[in-house]
Amino acid sequence: MWALAEPFTRTEYARRKPLAYAAAVTEGLRRSVDGDKGYSGLITKNPERTAWDSHWVTDKLYTLDELRFWLEETGFMPPESWKKTRRKSPIGLGRNCALFESARTWAYREIRHHFGDPDGLGRSIQATAQALNQELFSEPLPVAEVDHIARSIHRWIITKSRMWADGPAVYEATFTTIQAARGKKGGRRSAERRWGTTNAERIEGFIND
Repeated sequence: MWALAEPFTRTEYARRKPLAYAAAVTEGLRRSVDGDKGYSGLITKNPERTAWDSHWVTDKLYTLDELRFWLEETGFMPPESWKKTRRKSPIGLGRNCALFESARTWAYREIRHHFGDPDGLGRSIQATAQALNQELFSEPLPVAEVDHIARSIHRWIITKSRMWADGPAVYEATFTTIQAARGKKGGRRSAERRWGTTNAERIEGFIND
């Protein structure tokens, strides 16, 4: 076990980058002791119970930066590619980040159904976040923690988001423009697959079609 000199927030007031940083350090610590990859971090044995043979190696409190430094020095800090693996199979603190990313992406699209109804948007985000929590993880996050994440997303949307502040007319115009651009891009790719990318390829494709 390692004890931190300063706590970090995991509630709706948490910022994503420190949480992702803590998740990476936690993974490094797990690797350093060859710990269980599936350990969710929710329970642990009480080291003060006399039934366990516990050894207090140090009473030093660490910062995340200190832990990261020594993990990098010893080769246990996960590489950048670990982030992609974590998204596919998140555990521990990685679940907070994965749920936040999935829920916020969904919420941005949901905005158009709730202009003028911030409370309804909040309820919708909370319900979807809870559903995603059950769907994405074999070991779901606690209900209260999911509610914190949902409230964080909701608060940011109604206080910081340009999509919400600009209103439905601007949102729909932007949405239509994006969809049209995606359709045009998809059509161009389809044509390139069918006819080729050079004039010679297009002529040959047209003749053989």
